[in-house]
Amino acid sequence: MDRLTELLPVILVGLLTTSSSMVGAAIGLYAPLSRRVLASILAFAAGSLISALAIELAFKGAMELHRHGFNVHSAWGFIAGGFACGAIAYFSTSMFLEKKGAAVRLPTQFREYALARKHEQTKELIGLLAKCDLLRHLPAEAIEQILPSVRKHRVNAGAVLFRAGDPADALYIVACGSVEVIADLPGDAGKAGTVIAELGPGMAFGEMGLISGGARSATIRTVSGAELLEIGREDFDALIAADPIMARAVQRLSHERAIRNLSSGGSDPSTWARVASRSLEHISRVETNKMLREAGQGAGMAIVLGNILDTIPGCLVIGATFNGLANLSLTLMLGMFLGGIPEGAVSAAMLTRAGYKAKVIFALWAAVLLAGMVAAALGKVLIGTSASLAAVFCQAVAGGAVLALVAHTMIPEANHDGGSLVVLPTVAGFLFALYLALPAALV
Repeated sequence: MDRLTELLPVILVGLLTTSSSMVGAAIGLYAPLSRRVLASILAFAAGSLISALAIELAFKGAMELHRHGFNVHSAWGFIAGGFACGAIAYFSTSMFLEKKGAAVRLPTQFREYALARKHEQTKELIGLLAKCDLLRHLPAEAIEQILPSVRKHRVNAGAVLFRAGDPADALYIVACGSVEVIADLPGDAGKAGTVIAELGPGMAFGEMGLISGGARSATIRTVSGAELLEIGREDFDALIAADPIMARAVQRLSHERAIRNLSSGGSDPSTWARVASRSLEHISRVETNKMLREAGQGAGMAIVLGNILDTIPGCLVIGATFNGLANLSLTLMLGMFLGGIPEGAVSAAMLTRAGYKAKVIFALWAAVLLAGMVAAALGKVLIGTSASLAAVFCQAVAGGAVLALVAHTMIPEANHDGGSLVVLPTVAGFLFALYLALPAALV
């Protein structure tokens, strides 16, 4: 009973520190604030946490080590090692959870997740497009305009895709399987009906008719079935009309010399594919909403763990440094409390877009409150009751995790919503926390 009475204040401190996340969730759901206001609050909190970690944790830890006989260099190495371990542990765990769906909580994390997923989904497609002579003569940077126009469809074995003399209405790339090129017009190499070529994966056909506007010069028939990529004439003409660079590239191809040079393959396929992949830097609203819904499905546990991961290190430090209400770590509490408001608000908005109901969102954040109270109590019991080197190292590890949180989540989110303006509240938060921390540090 005495132990519980001793722990009750620190548990309440943990609850108070993390309660702002519920306030933020309510704001995000029912009373949205200006994005710049939320960004400024988050930037102020980030500055406060940086100051708290530097003065109340790193500096005090180094002074404790000095009392144990460490010199300046060894004390720095000890603290730096702890911070590095905490930062690596936080970052690795955060990356793992984001891949499992936790990225839907915050815009910058979700954008990083969405771009990585888009690169992964389009890698094979871009590789196939890079093998098309025509497309390699077009700027690889325009790949984002090309991809939405590419359609996939299956063709059964023995099916005729088009015949000689048909209008040229699309170009095709063989994704898998193979097709036969059959001579069906007078003057073709060989007799009518003769197979003059077989095209396998990555090989393109039909582009010359698309460029020249003429009719098909041969018949195309599948061998044992094939999956084809198709870009229709209307889509291709629209791409050219919307992009002068692409239009000039096609005009160059229309000259007889350029058409003869197609056999040389133009630019290297692997180089074209690399440039094209690096050019995938935009996510449309349709793509965003689709990925949000897909990533959010069944990701409840990953989201909970992601929010808890952002909470536990700070609460561990608060609990470890708790020596009564008169000696609270106000700077660390201030940073975490203020940071929880915009994080909760932005997260609630993102989770709503991902299809989560309000009661589910509040339940997710309720788990964070519980984790904050438990972490504060554990910090007091496991770390705060000892002045050993292990305790100092554990505090440094927790501090490194908090610093990684600031760099990975808080500052990017503040910049995303507030732009350059967030520089000022970040500095203000740092200076205010420094003002609160210096009297205790200089005693």
